[in-house]
Amino acid sequence: MIRLKSAGQIEGIAVAGAIVAEVLEMATERAVPGISTGELDAIAEEMIRAHPGAVPAFKGLYGFPATLCTSVNQEVVHGIPSTTCTLDAGDIVSVDVGVKLDGLFADAAVTVPVGEVSSETEALLRTTRTALEVGVAAARPGDRLGDLGASIQEYVEDAGYSVIRELVGHGVGEAPHEEPQVPNFGTRGRGQRMEPGLVIAIEPMVNQGGRGIRTLDDEWTVVTADGKLSAHFEHTVAVTADGPQVLTRVPSPAPAGEG
Repeated sequence: MIRLKSAGQIEGIAVAGAIVAEVLEMATERAVPGISTGELDAIAEEMIRAHPGAVPAFKGLYGFPATLCTSVNQEVVHGIPSTTCTLDAGDIVSVDVGVKLDGLFADAAVTVPVGEVSSETEALLRTTRTALEVGVAAARPGDRLGDLGASIQEYVEDAGYSVIRELVGHGVGEAPHEEPQVPNFGTRGRGQRMEPGLVIAIEPMVNQGGRGIRTLDDEWTVVTADGKLSAHFEHTVAVTADGPQVLTRVPSPAPAGEG
């Protein structure tokens, strides 16, 4: 069942979203050669818990062991942070984080270049980042989720990349994952009609090569089937009568003690 959110709930999700944005801003600055994904995870958990009442939304969710998902290079999503996974110059790392505050959830992700990356890698990041903005712009009341998904798919495929089909965005707010599913592909005029009060996580996952994926033996980490790079960007977005409202924009200040 789709749960439309009140104006007060959207404000509360935005407070959690400001903490999410703060963590992603930290990860963007701290993802440098030599740091481990485990170190990033420890910093992120400390930052979240510094806000009274805020807790990491992912830690323990479905048994996931960490605050962040950190997915490096050909890893698409759900990478598990580790003190033995050290980032090298030229890598990219997707950092995905959720926050729960006062019973409300927000969720976002960025993919960060580690040091200098190749022009081909930068093009993948730029395309995926823009695909998210294309999806956000399509989150308009009266339009359908198929319109949103088609907008992302068309942009990505026109740029020469692939959109993953097995992994999709989702509703978010009262739970970390809610209905509806929000695919990054689709047919215009099809799917759920978007209404004011709908809050969704829009999250293009874009592959440099083919769209095939597989899951590693840890039963969490999803990687590209062909070993080529993948990028992932995400925002929590409210559909309003005035258009889309991004609730996890980076940078977004969230002073300790707020909320």
